[in-house]
Amino acid sequence: MKGFVNQQAAQKIRKRAKTWKLMKKNWLLYMFLLPAALYIAIFHYGPMYGLQIAFRDYKAVNGIWGSKWVGLKWITTFMNTPRFWMIFKNTLKISLYSLISFPFPIILAVFLNNVRNVRRKKFVQTVTYMPHFISTVVLVGMLSLFLSPRNGIVNMLVGLFGGPTDTYFMGQADYFSHIYVWSGIWQSMGWGSIIYVAALTGVDQELHDAAQVDGANKLQRIWHIDIPSILPTIIIMLILRLGSIMGVGYEKVYLMQNSLNLTSSEVISTYVYKMGLQDQRFSYSAAIGLFNNVINFIVLIIANKTADKVSGSSLW
Repeated sequence: MKGFVNQQAAQKIRKRAKTWKLMKKNWLLYMFLLPAALYIAIFHYGPMYGLQIAFRDYKAVNGIWGSKWVGLKWITTFMNTPRFWMIFKNTLKISLYSLISFPFPIILAVFLNNVRNVRRKKFVQTVTYMPHFISTVVLVGMLSLFLSPRNGIVNMLVGLFGGPTDTYFMGQADYFSHIYVWSGIWQSMGWGSIIYVAALTGVDQELHDAAQVDGANKLQRIWHIDIPSILPTIIIMLILRLGSIMGVGYEKVYLMQNSLNLTSSEVISTYVYKMGLQDQRFSYSAAIGLFNNVINFIVLIIANKTADKVSGSSLW
C-alpha cells in the first residue's frame, strides 16, 4: 500500500515537472494570456473585496473595515419588506418568460443554413443583426412611439379590426412582461444566431448526402443531423442562460417603468439601483445584489449538473 502511494506521488511530481517544462517552452503563448488574466483579476476578482459591505452597516466616512459588522441583517430586512414577494415574483416571472426566446436564434440559424442564395442569405442576416446595435434608450423610445395611444401604429392596426384605438400599452401592468420579452426577441434573435450558424458550418456535408440518398427530406435532415450536431453548443448556451436567470437587466426595465405599471415592472435590479444610487443605502443594495447572485449561482450549478447527467455536455 505504501509503495502504491509513493508511486502516485511520483507520478504527480513527473506530471508537474512535465507541465512546467511545457510552460517554459511555450512561455510566449502564455504572455498573450497575461493581459486577459490581469483584466479578470483586477476588474472581476478585485471588486469582490467590496462585497463585505453587504454584511456591514457601511458608512463612507468610516470605510469598509471601520463600518460595523451586522451579518445577515440587510438580507433579512429585504426578505421582510412588504414589497419583497412582489419584486421577487416579477423578477422570476420576466426571467422565466424570457426563456421562450432561447429557441428563436436556433431556428433562425437553421433557416439561414438552408438558404442557398448567397445574396438573399446576406440580406436576411443583415436585417436580423441590425436590431442588436440599437441602444436600449432608442429601443424604448421606439416602443413608446409604436405603442402610443395617440398616433401609435399598433393602436392604428387594432382600430382597423374594430378594436379600441386609445390603449396605453406602456401604462398597463398586464402588458409589461409581453412588451419586454418580445421586443427583446426581436432585438437579440439575429445576433444570438451567429454562434449557431458557426456551429452548423462544422456539420459534415457527407451526412446530408448520405441521408438524401436514403430518401430523407429537408426537415428530416435538420432534425436528425443538424440539431444533434449542434446539441452540445445548445446545451452550453442554455446552461449559461440559466445561470443568469434572475439577472434581468435594469436599463430596459427602468426605462419602460412608470407609476402605472410598477406592480409588474419593479424587479430586483431596479430596486437595487434605487436603493443604492438614489437612496444611497449602499449596504442594503449590496446585500440584495448578493442575494440575487447567489440564486443565479445555485441555478447554474444545478443546470450544469443536470446537463452533465442527461447529455454528457457541461461547462465543467
